Amino acid sequence: MGAQIREYRQRIRSVGATKKITRAMELMAASRVVKAQQAVRESTPYARALTRAVSAVATFSSEDHPLTTEKEDVRRAAVVIMTSDRGLAGAYSSSVIKESERLVARLREEGKEVVPYLLGRKVIGFYRFRRREFAEEWSGFSEKPTFEMAREVGERLVADFTTATDEGGVDEVHVVFTRFVTMVTQEPEVIRLLPLEVVEGEEKPAPEDLLPLYDFEPGAGQVLDALLPKYVNARLFNCMLQAAASELAARQRAMKSATDNAEELIKKYTRLANQARQAEITQEISEIVGGASALAEST
Repeated sequence: MGAQIREYRQRIRSVGATKKITRAMELMAASRVVKAQQAVRESTPYARALTRAVSAVATFSSEDHPLTTEKEDVRRAAVVIMTSDRGLAGAYSSSVIKESERLVARLREEGKEVVPYLLGRKVIGFYRFRRREFAEEWSGFSEKPTFEMAREVGERLVADFTTATDEGGVDEVHVVFTRFVTMVTQEPEVIRLLPLEVVEGEEKPAPEDLLPLYDFEPGAGQVLDALLPKYVNARLFNCMLQAAASELAARQRAMKSATDNAEELIKKYTRLANQARQAEITQEISEIVGGASALAEST
């Protein structure tokens, strides 16, 4: 009986130590997700303004720019997959990977060769474990992405997109990431980054989103050359920020669940320890009473 009580108390101490860790991680994620949300909000006006400018040039000019022109024979499709660098975030990374697997299957059904570009140690590990080939990998910044990293990824994608397919280039670029909706809801999403899709979604544009007429100086081609790489980088950075906010929100929720489970386990083991202790006391009393009765009878 005493050994059983010691075992329960050891489990209580072990679960209590785990609870302290998960509670600390929950608080850290909660403090960081606020900054991540703010970063998403701050990046949105610039990305929106840049999108409107690029849309205006692409709409009101007859310029056939490589980044806006649909290719007739699409043979190779790049798929950029954004996951986390660390675990303990629930199903965050696995949901993105599942969404990317559906996209890859659809592209292959269309007869396209898929070229993966991986962001985050989770998806890198997923591909390496299955010995799958990929074009490039980046990691170490999933929680705090920087614009420099977005620019590095964007420059590689633009370079591969503007390279001929026979020379190792790609014909289109898709991005799989997690869009931050609320602290409770984060949704895996797929967007086509290149060639540029001017109209996004099916919603009608608001009056402030209607495009005015523009005159281009020095010319539409030069304007597109300057704007499109910036557009790609800004769009990628916004996706990274959305993914970072989603990862932190998922981690906070997972750590809160782990903390709650630890509290329930502590209550359970405390109750079992108390029951074992009561049984031990009852047995000791019974032995004392039995011993006293035996002495009384012998006399």
